[in-house]
Amino acid sequence: MKARTLWGVIPLLAPVQLLLLSVIIIPSIYVIWLSFHVSSFGQSATFVGWDNYIRVITDPAFHSALINTVIIVVVAVHLELLVALGVALLFNSGLKFRRLLLVAVLAPYAVSEVIAVAMWRFLFDMDVGPVTQALQALGLPILEWGYDPMHAMIMIALLTIWMHLPFTFIILYAARLALPSDLYEAARIDGATAWQSFRRITIPLMGPAILVALLFRYIFAFRLFSEVWLMTQGGPARSTEVVAVYLYQEAFSYNAFGTAAATAWIMVIVSLLLASGYIYLLRRQVNANAK
Repeated sequence: MKARTLWGVIPLLAPVQLLLLSVIIIPSIYVIWLSFHVSSFGQSATFVGWDNYIRVITDPAFHSALINTVIIVVVAVHLELLVALGVALLFNSGLKFRRLLLVAVLAPYAVSEVIAVAMWRFLFDMDVGPVTQALQALGLPILEWGYDPMHAMIMIALLTIWMHLPFTFIILYAARLALPSDLYEAARIDGATAWQSFRRITIPLMGPAILVALLFRYIFAFRLFSEVWLMTQGGPARSTEVVAVYLYQEAFSYNAFGTAAATAWIMVIVSLLLASGYIYLLRRQVNANAK
């Protein structure tokens, strides 16, 4: 009976397994194979072992791209987390016109990346941009992102925060709404201040949600591509290049498919290490709360 049930279920599961096999497993195996070969247009693949990985790891351009990626991940993700947490707590405090403001906060997630970058390029245009003109009228320095690498990195970080803030906000806002109000009433009766309630109740109980938000945002930010490519294309002089743009340049500008594949798997390994570390911390946090 069990065998007959199994054979009856297999046809139902087969389409999903075939989809996973064709979309994820087979391409992943091919990229692994390609990462150990030298390959380009009109050239047959030649096995070179670990040379592609060594070439990528020792490439100064990859070092610069990795440093830029780390800077954006560390700065943008943590600033985004702080802003999202503050907005989530503000909404939970009984803010007026909350539904209207909620639409405004979530609006960036409904805008395509191409439109968002085009809008920001216009707003911060160094000649006619409204934000640039407003900063000049106030006597403040403008973002010369077209040729100053530091300003370009600031611009990319701000754009990344604006585009992905709704994702982090939704996770933290849902976690805050799930906290029982009885705990805050008991703390208030015991004479706890708002800061003590935040530090002793809100942060510990929202810890798992914060870790989940950080995990996803770290992975998304490490794969950052469209904002950088559409904004600066890695310029000026590859100074704002991130790892994903470096991979794209290797594959489609220099036709070095082997090093591009090696870079892709380096990104996968780093993402898995990040995920495993945060999953370990998340399990410890959940087990501590369960006790």
